[in-house]
Amino acid sequence: MARPFQRIHIIVMDSVGIGEAPDAKDFNDEGSHTLKHTLEGFNQTLPALERLGLGNIDDLPVVKRVEDPQAYYTKLSEASVGKDTMTGHWEIMGLNIHKPFKVYPNGFPDELIEQIESVTGRKVVANRPASGTQIIDEWGEHQMKTGDLIVYTSADPVLQIAAHEDIIPLEELYDICEKVREMTKDPKYLIGRIIARPYVGEPGNFTRTSNRHDYALKPFGKTVMNTLKDEGYDVIAIGKINDIFDGEGVTQAVRTKNNMDGMDQLMKIVEQDFTGMSFLNLVDFDALYGHRRDKPGYAQAIKDFDERLPDLLEALHEDDLLIITADHGNDPTAEGTDHTREYIPVLMYSPKFNGG
Repeated sequence: MARPFQRIHIIVMDSVGIGEAPDAKDFNDEGSHTLKHTLEGFNQTLPALERLGLGNIDDLPVVKRVEDPQAYYTKLSEASVGKDTMTGHWEIMGLNIHKPFKVYPNGFPDELIEQIESVTGRKVVANRPASGTQIIDEWGEHQMKTGDLIVYTSADPVLQIAAHEDIIPLEELYDICEKVREMTKDPKYLIGRIIARPYVGEPGNFTRTSNRHDYALKPFGKTVMNTLKDEGYDVIAIGKINDIFDGEGVTQAVRTKNNMDGMDQLMKIVEQDFTGMSFLNLVDFDALYGHRRDKPGYAQAIKDFDERLPDLLEALHEDDLLIITADHGNDPTAEGTDHTREYIPVLMYSPKFNGG
């Protein structure tokens, strides 16, 4: 009998979907295909992902089908109702969401806004769906002059609060978000995440920083992470994983600045002596390129990830299992700025495999 894996490393390529899901029509996402549309016209290859078998899942530009892939491969459709980050990650860990979180296409109710203003002592401005860069360009200078809170949302169940780091210090912004998290635990709101969105710079040249912090609802039930932790295994959350699960089932949390820093942190963890699971989210695909509909940037980010894979595969222990997957789609050629309901790719590799 084969020896079981001692360590499992999961990488979520945030939003890297692989074609419209069977129920894409219900989400107005017919025809979406993040990987295919992102790679169309891209003039570089992805040799590491190709060898693993990514091109065997679906016909893709620049990623060929191979006869003897290094990994097992498939694609999965989401059972949960939703196409947001929390829903996708919770389902990966075995927790399906049958009652969707609420979204606020017309902004948040006056009652909630008034409560935020009362608790924080600061006025709220914006209060509508928008991309983060757009809303900061629009309201950033006003926020610097007044100290108001820029509150906005998206097609996801999130309430985001943006503020300039020189006007509202990080600790105060985090405290504000914690208070808003508490008040929105009321079931009538059902907001998945409260997100601190600090930025720096001058009018016309604002930049969001890596000091983002998510305040998620706790998972509604037990996840694989809880089970592993309860059984004495290590569960190492890298990137925004700890935030997505509100620390539930996590034994060690590692923050990251971007995709490449995430890969650096994973490499360090692979070199450590532990038994259990590491769980990495690479958010740049989604946050920097998917929502901004930056197709060239998205393609280059996939290329950058591909170039890091050979060293990772070489560093894996014989009893390690690597799973590369996604949580939803975010087709950069689709209308709007929001996620797309898609299949997610799955690649499973171990040094002990002789092929997929």
